Amino acid sequence: MARNSEAPRNTSKAPDLIAWHVLQKGDKAFWNKVGACWQHKDKKGMTLQLETLPINGRIVLRQPNEDAKAEGARQ
Repeated sequence: MARNSEAPRNTSKAPDLIAWHVLQKGDKAFWNKVGACWQHKDKKGMTLQLETLPINGRIVLRQPNEDAKAEGARQ
């Protein structure tokens, strides 16, 4: 039996987390935004929406800074 899956959230709401691809080159780390994450209404899971999928490095989920939250709320 298939589980009821929650549809992707309304992207007009600011995301709870931002997904970053982090690539380490020597002493430098390069951060590129690759997606966003929204918490489900029941607080038992999250929906991760990636715009691109990196094949190396790592994906880091971080809370958006206050400027990004304000910008997302205005859209």
